[in-house]
Amino acid sequence: MAHSPPPFAPFEWMIAWRYLRARRAEGGVSVMTWISLIGIALAVFALIATLAVRAGFRAEFVDTILGANAHVTVYASTYVTDEGVATRVIEDYADMADRLRAVPGVTRAAPLVRGQVMAASNNGNAGVEVYGIAAADLAAIPRIGHSEEARGDIARFDDGIAIGSGVARELLVGVGDRIKLISPDGVKTPFGTSPRVKAYEVVYIFSAGRYDIDRTRIYMPFAEAQAYFNREGVADEMEVMVKDPERVEEVIPALLAASDDNALVWTWRDASGAFLRALTIEDNVMFIILSILVLIATMNIVSGLIMLVKNKGRDIGILRTMGLSEGSVLRVFFICGASVGLIGTVAGVIFGCLFAIYIDPIFSFVNYVAGGGVWDPSIRGIYELPAKLQAGDVFSAVALSLGLSFVVTIFPARRAARMNPVEALRYE
Repeated sequence: MAHSPPPFAPFEWMIAWRYLRARRAEGGVSVMTWISLIGIALAVFALIATLAVRAGFRAEFVDTILGANAHVTVYASTYVTDEGVATRVIEDYADMADRLRAVPGVTRAAPLVRGQVMAASNNGNAGVEVYGIAAADLAAIPRIGHSEEARGDIARFDDGIAIGSGVARELLVGVGDRIKLISPDGVKTPFGTSPRVKAYEVVYIFSAGRYDIDRTRIYMPFAEAQAYFNREGVADEMEVMVKDPERVEEVIPALLAASDDNALVWTWRDASGAFLRALTIEDNVMFIILSILVLIATMNIVSGLIMLVKNKGRDIGILRTMGLSEGSVLRVFFICGASVGLIGTVAGVIFGCLFAIYIDPIFSFVNYVAGGGVWDPSIRGIYELPAKLQAGDVFSAVALSLGLSFVVTIFPARRAARMNPVEALRYE
C-alpha cells in the first residue's frame, strides 16, 4: 500500500526553490520576488530602528530625570508662624532628614534651599535656579557628582558654586571665573527691599545630559544658600532618593509617616508622568503605522505568487495528473511566499540591529552631510539621538513580519492547489 509523502517533503522544497529561481522568460517572477524581499526588509528595518530609537529616547530621558533630580520631594504645606506670617519652610529639617533616611528603601535624604535669581558675568546674564545643598549630598547625585564631562573639582564645592554647562556657555565663563548672583529678595530698608548681589567663584561645571538642567541649574553650599535667600535655620524642601524609582509609590506612605503632619510629597512620576504617557501613546501609534507598512510590503508577496501561479498553470496541471495532491501544491507555493518573507525579515533584522548598534557614527555622518544642526537639544532635551536595542522589540517585529507573510501567502497558494488540472492543460 503506497504511503502519501509527509508534509513539506524534500521534493516540495525542490520545486519551490526552482520556481523562485526561475527567470521571467521561464515563467518565473524573479523581479517581483526581489521587490517583495526588499520591501519586507526595508519595512522590518524601519520598524526595528524606530522602536530602538524610541526605547533609547525613553531610557535616556528617564535616566536624566532619575540621575539629576529627586525621586521624591517632600514639602511642607502652608502654615502660619507665631508672628502671623504664612510660610512653607521646614524648620526641623535635620530631624526630618534623619527620619526619612530610616525609611526602608530610601538611599538618601537631603534638605534643600531653592530660589530663582539672575546670574551675570562680564559677557552676559541668564536666569537660573539655585539649589542650596550640602557638598556630600551633591557628590551623591549621579548625573551631577559623577558627570563624565565635568570640569573643575567638586571637592572645592564649599569654596564656590557649581554651574551647569549650559549656564557656563551662556555666560562664557569657565572654572575659576566669578559670576554675580542677583536676587530681588535682598535686604529690607526703609525705602523697600534692595536686590541682593554677591559674586561667587565657579569651582565645578557639570553636564547632566539634559539641556534644560544644564542651562538653568546652579548648586550652592547649603549654609551659604540659607544666608543668601534669608533662610537661616530652615530649608525649603527635602530631596529623597530611593533604591527602586520605578516603584516609588510603594514608599510614599512610609515617607508621609516619617514627615510632619502637614507634609506633602511630589514624585518624579508626578513631575514627568504626562510626558512619559505621551511617549507611550506615540510609541503605540508609531508601531501601528509601521505595522501597516509591513503589511503593505507583504502584500507584494501576494502579487508575486498570483503571477507565479498564473505562469505555472501548465506545471500545476502536469504535477496534479502525476499524482501530486492539493496539499502538496499548496505547500509548494506556501514555501515560495514564506521563503521571501523569511529572507526579507532576516535581512531587515540584521540591518535594523546594525543601525541601532552603530547609530552614533551614522547620525554623525547624517549631521555632517546636512551641515550640522540636525539635532537641536533645546527642543528635544537631550544632546544626542539614542538607541536601545531590546529583545522584545526585535521579537515583535519578527513575529509581525513572519506572521503577515505566512498569512497572506495562504490565499494564492490555495488558489494554486484548487486549480483544475484539466482546465490547466486544455489549451496546452
